[in-house]
Amino acid sequence: MTSFIDPLIAFVSAHAWLAYLTLFLAALLEAVPVVGSVIPGSTIILALSALVPGGELRLQWVLLAAIAGALLGDGSAFWIGHRSQREILSNWPLKSYPRVIAQSEAFFHRWGALAVFFARFVPPIRAFVPITAGALGMPPSRFYAVNIPAILLWAPAHVLPGVLAITALHEYVGIPRHQGIGKFYWIVAVIAGALIVALATWMIRRRHGAAANEPAAEQIRKDFRQG
Repeated sequence: MTSFIDPLIAFVSAHAWLAYLTLFLAALLEAVPVVGSVIPGSTIILALSALVPGGELRLQWVLLAAIAGALLGDGSAFWIGHRSQREILSNWPLKSYPRVIAQSEAFFHRWGALAVFFARFVPPIRAFVPITAGALGMPPSRFYAVNIPAILLWAPAHVLPGVLAITALHEYVGIPRHQGIGKFYWIVAVIAGALIVALATWMIRRRHGAAANEPAAEQIRKDFRQG
């Protein structure tokens, strides 16, 4: 088993900057509308966090890369929506995803500014709420007042589980630090968990998606009529 993970660990040790760049891009692209719904950014961050306890990556740089990527991704999406207003929601490529846009708008109308906070932890809405918030006229000061604290919590929530899990395997299970078996198990578990969640989400949407989106769309129309 370690024969699969050892080359990866050796490569990251020699080219740590590539791992930090990967973490940055994973966090950034996860916030890009449409792209963020298919990029497994959280999975990449969770998996690479296993390389912190062994010293292949530094915790502070891992956190910084994830935070910087998320800030740039969310901020860019928000400003695109802020400058284009509602027109951006009906143009390509967003017009090809009316159900997700409807869910994002309903989510925003239900929670207001807190939608920006909650969405950071809920894929794939995470990739659509910042641009929706901008398009619906949310003030930039309010957006960043909620978005920045959310990202500062989101990054440790994705990095620390891997760090703590591998540290526990070394300290309490007795797996030597120089062996990659603990990292292998963690990375495999993260990927398997992501696949299971993706499959379950796809099945739920396929079975109940249409019925769930109709009330959301109707609520949006009702909110705008009342507003």
